[in-house]
Amino acid sequence: MSRVSVPRTPPLFRLVAAIIRPVSLSACLILALIAAAPVFAQRVSTGDRLTALEQQLSAMRSGNLDLLNQVGGLKTEVQSLRAQIEELQQQLEQQKQSGRAQYLDLDGRLNRLENSAPQPAPVPATPVATPTPSVAQAPTAQDTPPRVYGDAATLGKSVDERSAYNIAFEALKAGRYAESARLFQSFLDTHPAGAYAPNAMYWLGESYYVTQNYALAQEQFQGLLDRHPTHDKAAGAQLKVGLCQYGLRQLDAAEATLAKVVARYPGSEAARTADDRLRAIQLSRAR
Repeated sequence: MSRVSVPRTPPLFRLVAAIIRPVSLSACLILALIAAAPVFAQRVSTGDRLTALEQQLSAMRSGNLDLLNQVGGLKTEVQSLRAQIEELQQQLEQQKQSGRAQYLDLDGRLNRLENSAPQPAPVPATPVATPTPSVAQAPTAQDTPPRVYGDAATLGKSVDERSAYNIAFEALKAGRYAESARLFQSFLDTHPAGAYAPNAMYWLGESYYVTQNYALAQEQFQGLLDRHPTHDKAAGAQLKVGLCQYGLRQLDAAEATLAKVVARYPGSEAARTADDRLRAIQLSRAR
């Protein structure tokens, strides 16, 4: 039986193979590391992102907690403000009621004095009996209407004047002070020299005074004094000028005006009221 001879590998080839084998292994290892690098980098990047998201979530939770605390504080402040507003509203309502009661008391005393005082009757050139119009109202205990004399044309005009005056005066008696102020002002614009103009000026001032619009009220009372210094409402108008000055905290001017009322109208109800307020001013200065 014959042997099959296997050719031997030349020594040179064996040497080359010995050199290439380690290089191939190194190359494979390097290639494997290169292939695994993105995966490792991705794992590291995902971890960082998760950490960052956790930090953001924690910050958001902290911010929400701060907002909740702020909202709670604001709710508490709103409740406190509402309580203060309710208290102020109650005080304002009490002041309004007190002011209206004082106004009615003072005005009633002044008008009782005016109604009891004798009024000189003017001497007309041609006295004519005044018919009682259907729209006119009888004088109330709170108002003394002027007497109207003259011819028939003058009396006809006085009917419309009296009607407009009564409408404004009824609004004042009903406590609709803003409406009465508007109506009395409209009356004065229409009848600036009418027989009821001085009364309208006085009650326009009262409409402002009772709502504590002291500057506007003082303007009307002073206008009445300037235009009709001898009118039967002059004493009350002078007193109200002083009370308006007192309401405006012009104490020196109020004291001087009230002293003038006491000196000019001695023994009158206006003088007694002025004297009472003077004493109050002096007591407040002494404190």
